[in-house]
Amino acid sequence: MMDRLRRGLAATRALLESHAGDLSAALNPETLEEALLAADVGVEPAEQISAGLAAALRRGEIQPGGEVPWLRAHLADRLRDRRSEVALGRPHVVLIVGVNGTGKTTTVAKLAAVALARGERPTMVAADTFRAAAVEQLIAWGERLEVPVVSRPPGADPGAVVYDALQSREARETDLILVDTAGRLHTKHNLMHELEKIRRVCERAQPGAPHEVLLVLDATTGTNGLVQAREFSAHAGVTGVVLTKLDGTAKGGVVLAVNGELGAPVRWLGVGEAPEDLVPFDPGSFADALLEGLV
Repeated sequence: MMDRLRRGLAATRALLESHAGDLSAALNPETLEEALLAADVGVEPAEQISAGLAAALRRGEIQPGGEVPWLRAHLADRLRDRRSEVALGRPHVVLIVGVNGTGKTTTVAKLAAVALARGERPTMVAADTFRAAAVEQLIAWGERLEVPVVSRPPGADPGAVVYDALQSREARETDLILVDTAGRLHTKHNLMHELEKIRRVCERAQPGAPHEVLLVLDATTGTNGLVQAREFSAHAGVTGVVLTKLDGTAKGGVVLAVNGELGAPVRWLGVGEAPEDLVPFDPGSFADALLEGLV
């Protein structure tokens, strides 16, 4: 996992190094802020982190050459999820939401692969009935992974597909139900309301469901994706974030922006195309991979 995370953060790590200069020397708070802004951490988090470093230096809490170790510990602590644990269900129902092109369908398949590796029995639900290609893609993934897929013809009511999946779960002895919803722009209010309808269908079919709502964000959009995230949080009750395409951008600092500005933590990182390239988010591992080799 660490090897994949290192590769995924390589571009961001190189960007930090180019802006911060030689980190074997004393790390300057102003230079650090510039480097964090370049990595798309966001203005407020960058200011807070650099101010924290300046304060620690003034108080004499950092020994010479200890700036980067301080930063590693500070980032890990800042990224630690202090929210309540995710509610569990059997089967555990997870909605995957987000705008077009973020990688939702592939994320559903990768989460199914993770579940299989854990010895669980997942089912994937093709509730993106607006695009025939999305249904076909999920069915292809189902055949590849040997995971059942619940689907209906294109144009069908997404809520009906989800209801079918939840009603027939006992026959498949499913542990986990992963629902691929239609990619929708956060500005299309009718589609956002439809997402709310899917949530109600889940609750009606299984009290307490959905247990998780994972918002898939494209890391290459950086902090611009936060506008989408806030709207989805308001309409879909987002409980966690999956940050995809991290290997294709130097904007890995958006992890800190997401963690700081949303009411939902980062849960997974996508660092490649293969199923095993979806890694669970761990604050310490992320900080280590981001800063490795910079001292």
